[in-house]
Amino acid sequence: MRTVNIHEAKTHLSRLIDAAMKGESFIIAKAGKPVVRVSPISAPEQQHKQRLGFLASRIQVPDDFDHMGQDEIGSLFDGQA
Repeated sequence: MRTVNIHEAKTHLSRLIDAAMKGESFIIAKAGKPVVRVSPISAPEQQHKQRLGFLASRIQVPDDFDHMGQDEIGSLFDGQA
């Protein structure tokens, strides 16, 4: 595994990050003593997104759903409550 000193790491950070993204791990040392190891992080798995209709077989919507409570709601808007 490659070892670089802190000054070199600061100077060439972009290149080192590019190398790490390609899978190359490296160690950053201070005064010749290893301090940290840099290694690539694998991308997290995408979570399964639920789509519309995922409850289609589990619930039933009444046929008059769009008109349920229509008279009561209308009277509330007309101020006749």
